[in-house]
Amino acid sequence: MANSIPKNKPSNPANPTVFFDVDIGGERAGRIVFELFADIVPKTAENFRALCTGEKGIGPTTGKPLHFKGCPFHRIIKKFMVQGGDFSNQDGTGGESIYGAKFEDENFHYKHDHEGLLSMANAGPNTNGSQFFITTVPTPHLDGKHVVFGQVLKGFGTVRQLENTEIKGEHPVQPCIVADCGEFKEGDDWGTAPTDGSGDTHPDFPEDSPLDLKDVDEIISVAEDVKNIGNTFFKSQNWQMAEKKYAKALRYGRFLKQYVVYGKQYEIAVNCIFIQDLRGWEAKNICKKIYRNILYLKKKPIRVLSYPK
Repeated sequence: MANSIPKNKPSNPANPTVFFDVDIGGERAGRIVFELFADIVPKTAENFRALCTGEKGIGPTTGKPLHFKGCPFHRIIKKFMVQGGDFSNQDGTGGESIYGAKFEDENFHYKHDHEGLLSMANAGPNTNGSQFFITTVPTPHLDGKHVVFGQVLKGFGTVRQLENTEIKGEHPVQPCIVADCGEFKEGDDWGTAPTDGSGDTHPDFPEDSPLDLKDVDEIISVAEDVKNIGNTFFKSQNWQMAEKKYAKALRYGRFLKQYVVYGKQYEIAVNCIFIQDLRGWEAKNICKKIYRNILYLKKKPIRVLSYPK
């Protein structure tokens, strides 16, 4: 009988943790941190772990480095999954495992019962190689057919960005690349905060923040802090970085929609809750539009609702 996995927390703290740094269209989208279920599927977990570190050298079947670095997400289906791992042909027809071309289905202990699960792609029973997928919704029809061997611990917002990137058929229009990858050792910082030199110390997605996400004041404070960094970039005409920071402030603001309605007064210097998503405009025009909202925004009356238990 298949089992459920504790969502968004390690099922076993002794299991390995690995990461992908993902680029979309040549720009850093974010970091995804995975737990690998070495306690349940040790062979499958070890395959993925070693492909993250690249420690096994050249694959005898493909003649390519056994390494996910530089590998694309070649297949994306919204409200289903994002797929990658073909480091040789980069189109879903290649790849190999650290054990040779293919290896067996280890077991089907875990169910595909929520988003953020890491599972093996295959061409039928016992055809596991290097290709994998990350679920973006529950996919119970895959139970007993694909081996679940890990889960996203941090960075599911980056997975959502991959899921929502423009596609043609099932293939992303812009390159979606594992720019870097590796394994964390015990005590390592998972590095979910930006390293862009901007002074921004907040994770790119509110779900990855250590803050109490039901504390409206804290989240507004983060949104304002990030917005102010965006203002600095805007004033120096660094449109790309300004857009990135404004979009991040909006993400934190939109996160509060489920908790607030009109009533109590909060001064929000950027209208990060009520500005419409301006995706698709040129970066400069996006920044100017958002900046106008920042300049002319008045106090928004907000009353805090009861939080979901």
